[in-house]
Amino acid sequence: MEIKKRERAYDGYFKINKLTVEQEGQTFTREQFNRGNAVCALVYDTEAQKYILTKQFRIGAESELVEIVAGMIDEGEAPEQSIRREIEEEIGYHVNKLEHLYTFYSSPGGATEKVTLFYAEVSEQHAKGGGSAHENEYIEIVRYEAQELVNLETYDAKTIIAQQWLKLQQQ
Repeated sequence: MEIKKRERAYDGYFKINKLTVEQEGQTFTREQFNRGNAVCALVYDTEAQKYILTKQFRIGAESELVEIVAGMIDEGEAPEQSIRREIEEEIGYHVNKLEHLYTFYSSPGGATEKVTLFYAEVSEQHAKGGGSAHENEYIEIVRYEAQELVNLETYDAKTIIAQQWLKLQQQ
């Protein structure tokens, strides 16, 4: 398959591209959702010995979700910088240890977004957290012991991947 042409079909809060592609002599169009790349982290408080997650309203789910800390990578930012910033904004901690776990596409059938998942250790909360007011984020901090987190029912893919990683670490 070869991309012959790329146009911006919609340029709002999210971006949609229209691609003209050719495959085996056939030419056709496809829409592509372009929202940028994201980071997320399974955060462990080494002093409290609990995992720290967030609870917030998510427009796609049209409800509140409990999920690992996450956010978008700003232009010119490395994933490691971005997740450190998100952890400070959302839960108010400085990162003591950061380990890259996985990088994956969130929905490769139609979206460009790559998500980089980290494991982060923290120990001292230095700020309230709760998200960024200028981004209209209203985030509640929730804490779980390891087994509670492993058993948590969630519909968020990045959190499920983090749960599976944690299960593997317990074996």
